[in-house]
Amino acid sequence: MMVTDYVKIEKGLGPEGRIAVVRFDRGDGINALSPEALRQLTAAARSFEDDAATSAVVLTGSSGAFSAGFDLKDAEGRSRKEMDLGALRRHLKLGPRLTQAWQDMEQITIAAIEGFCVGGGVALAVALDFRVMGRDAHLRVPEIGLGMNMSWQSIPRMLHLIGPARTKQAVILADQRISADEAYEWGLVEQVADPGHALDAAMELARKVAAQPPLSVAMTKLTVNRLAHALDDLASHMDVDQFALASLSEDHKEGVEAFLTRRKPRFRGR
Repeated sequence: MMVTDYVKIEKGLGPEGRIAVVRFDRGDGINALSPEALRQLTAAARSFEDDAATSAVVLTGSSGAFSAGFDLKDAEGRSRKEMDLGALRRHLKLGPRLTQAWQDMEQITIAAIEGFCVGGGVALAVALDFRVMGRDAHLRVPEIGLGMNMSWQSIPRMLHLIGPARTKQAVILADQRISADEAYEWGLVEQVADPGHALDAAMELARKVAAQPPLSVAMTKLTVNRLAHALDDLASHMDVDQFALASLSEDHKEGVEAFLTRRKPRFRGR
């Protein structure tokens, strides 16, 4: 068992001990993704690189929230507005580094989502192989409503799952909550569970995976991912720079200020 500030990893579960659970819980009820949380979750994914004993990894949040997305109130995160462009570009790589680390894992990865999953939380969830969602949970992608673009290579991943029209609907209509049933209908999640039982359902799926031959599973995942994501880097090579550019706009400043002061933003396209 490994414990850090926000992330706990438990290994040796299920058939032949081939399942691991990664729990991300900041203990604040919202599970926002601060820069430090991004680093810890990235380190958690990378800790499985040489782990031949684990076939499936379940990632879960708290009972009330998978994640509220990037922490706009975190001191390190807010320091971005004082960074020069070079420092900002380097700092903005934390998110893409996180999602890529989880996508690249040889183990089958399953998100167990309860409560709400917002912004960066959705970006993380779609980087995993499967998603199980509590029936009373919801997803939301608010980045455009904050004057930002959806980053972390999330657009191509969502496009693979739900197609162009649904991706535009999910991302551009920033205030829209996507219910568990809608997410299932769209293909954004693979299974809906009774409220409070997303982890149980994810563990059952993990047990099925863990019962399969580990090498065949790992190689099949690699083949599918290479084929499905072959053009993703090409499609999103400007991801970080677009985010950096948007973060310098007046609309972004207005969006964040409106969010923090709980008022409706007024965007001017500049």
